Amino acid sequence: MCGIFGYIGHIEKNLAIKCTNKLSHRGPDGSGLFHQNDVCLGHRRLAILDLSEAGRQPMPYAKERYWITFNGEIYNFIEIKKELESKNYKFNSSSDTEVILASFIEWREKCLNKFNGMWALAIWDNENKELFLSRDRFGKKPLFYSQLNDDFIFASEMKAITPLLKKIEPNLELIKNTKFTNYESTDQCLIKKIKRFPAGHFGFYRNKKLTIERYWCTLDHLRPVPQKYEDQITEFRDLFINACAIRMRSDVPIGTALSGGLDSSSVVSTLSHIKTLGLSDRINKNWQNAFVASFPDTPIDETYYAALAANHIGIKPKIIIIDPLKYINKLNEYLYLFEEIYNTSPIPFVALYGAMRKNNVVVTLDGHGPDEVFGGYGFDIMTALNNTNLNLYWAKQLLNAYYNIQPQNKEQFKRLPPKILYYVKFLLKKIFYNSRRDCSPASRDREHDKWNALDPLTKILYISTHETILPTLLRNYDRYSMINGVEIRMPFMDHRIISYAFSLPLEAKIRHGYTKAIIRDSLACFMPREIAYRQSKIGFNSPIVDWLRGPLKSYFMDLINSKLFKESDIIDYSETAEKIKKVINDDKATFAMGVEAWSALSPYLWEQSFLKRIKEKTL
Repeated sequence: MCGIFGYIGHIEKNLAIKCTNKLSHRGPDGSGLFHQNDVCLGHRRLAILDLSEAGRQPMPYAKERYWITFNGEIYNFIEIKKELESKNYKFNSSSDTEVILASFIEWREKCLNKFNGMWALAIWDNENKELFLSRDRFGKKPLFYSQLNDDFIFASEMKAITPLLKKIEPNLELIKNTKFTNYESTDQCLIKKIKRFPAGHFGFYRNKKLTIERYWCTLDHLRPVPQKYEDQITEFRDLFINACAIRMRSDVPIGTALSGGLDSSSVVSTLSHIKTLGLSDRINKNWQNAFVASFPDTPIDETYYAALAANHIGIKPKIIIIDPLKYINKLNEYLYLFEEIYNTSPIPFVALYGAMRKNNVVVTLDGHGPDEVFGGYGFDIMTALNNTNLNLYWAKQLLNAYYNIQPQNKEQFKRLPPKILYYVKFLLKKIFYNSRRDCSPASRDREHDKWNALDPLTKILYISTHETILPTLLRNYDRYSMINGVEIRMPFMDHRIISYAFSLPLEAKIRHGYTKAIIRDSLACFMPREIAYRQSKIGFNSPIVDWLRGPLKSYFMDLINSKLFKESDIIDYSETAEKIKKVINDDKATFAMGVEAWSALSPYLWEQSFLKRIKEKTL
């Protein structure tokens, strides 16, 4: 895990160092630069595998013909290395980086299909004068690029490119007219002249031209699954154990962000189980570091369940109380480093991963992904019902599952009407509109020959996983953690598990009134039943209503009454101010109102923290 920068063309060495060092938070353990007249590769290092000088980047191979700058981890590098050694490749380090270089020489772009991991990488061929770029299958690691006349730039974050742009222009159309979850899987960025390299693609830059080609589509990798649900459970459990085990390969201590929900509890409980299996191959035995974000006296505090999960496997969690007053003066810095716009405050997330770093934990295995992949809370009840095509059996299954996960009897969460009203609304809509059609939105992969084989609900999950919600969350967590120089590894995002999930029938995901059924039934043996079959769950978020009405009230009131706020070109200040004041002044303000208020404010905060700063530093 690191920060990477590159320039094809001529760039002054000092300027290249300046751009690379914009990423120092991503790689606080060292820096490196490969600089020639026609190419420059920069690197900021977060040392995790092979902590010696042999693991430094940019790294050469084959008598310095090839050079790499790489951000990420290849978890199965040990197995690939053994295969390459059988082909007489030699290695000078024990890092995964050198394995990538040898793999590229042996298999060219086909090496990507061998990798199990996350990456954004660039390999320069000094003989053929061509650059190879790639990003992992699902976009866990970021990669941006820009073409300036005849020169080409790439970097892990936009802030490393902006010093080289002649003019900084915000993409106002994108900022004002796009949902926050709708642009991460596109090439559009909040700054004009910068593009996002697509996930699951590779590219070659040669003769001053970039060509990009897709190497991964989940629909190409669907696979046969056992017919019996009991066998599916066993197969999933084995896959997940292996996904966790190879992600425990580290030369530094491992931790986990534990919320007490099914997903994070599945990870930490499986790590504990792996300990009993006697596995080796670089698995770090210092993994018992669970960190819990606590929000005392708010409806989203999950400390009780997190402690329950930790106690079950015999570890003591580190409870991090998130006091917003402690962090509010750092908000602008957090948002500058975050770079993007989103609908919740970054404070709890950055604070949690910051606590890990302070405790010398720089690798964390977290539970991101199952909600979008296995049908958690990615859509509302009526959306699910509308995709049953008048199937009353599935209407009942979906209503039972999604009705039960909605928070009930909590002051900030809307109390749902009785289930019978959903049935009535569903039936009336189907009868009067005679709607047996697929109500799911269209995917970019809708022309794929396997698209229509997916049931309507799975199509929604596919889009959430590949195009909207999950790509955005993967981006967010990359920033939250890397702001602190911490690496997140995600066992549920193992490409084998994603392929398996979309090969499973819907009955393996929604079953007997439970969402994510196969996860519960596969891993319940490792954790307390109270957690494995817990239904109501609030995602890790900020208690924004409590903060706006309490400790941060004066901060935000001063903000919306400021001259800068009223003069902003990027928001409707009166509408935004009204949404914030409504949360502050309404004793019955809901969590949804708080999210809406922060969403309206986010573009202004981005303008002040990021846009103004990059303009000042560039001009």
